[in-house]
Amino acid sequence: MGRAYAGTVLLLLGTVAVLLFVVGVLVVVGHLYPGEDAELLDWFPTRSPAVEVQNEIDDVRQMLEAQNEMRRRRGARELTEADIEACVIEDERWKLELYRGG
Repeated sequence: MGRAYAGTVLLLLGTVAVLLFVVGVLVVVGHLYPGEDAELLDWFPTRSPAVEVQNEIDDVRQMLEAQNEMRRRRGARELTEADIEACVIEDERWKLELYRGG
């Protein structure tokens, strides 16, 4: 039983050592690589940040239009972007007061 246990422990330690060596080599190569991380991984964003911002603005506009259509059907007053901003500011103030314990 002693030899089998020692063999298992050596196998486990050898596996861990090899994994640590591979990770270490990858860290050193990544650190010494002169280019950017995206080049090393051959990864680039599919859309520019400007396009992402425009998509977010369009999404908010569409959600506001849909919500206003539902409000019109009920006979309620339509919301404007300023109304939404005021609600967000009020909610953030409430959360801050709650966080501070006040």
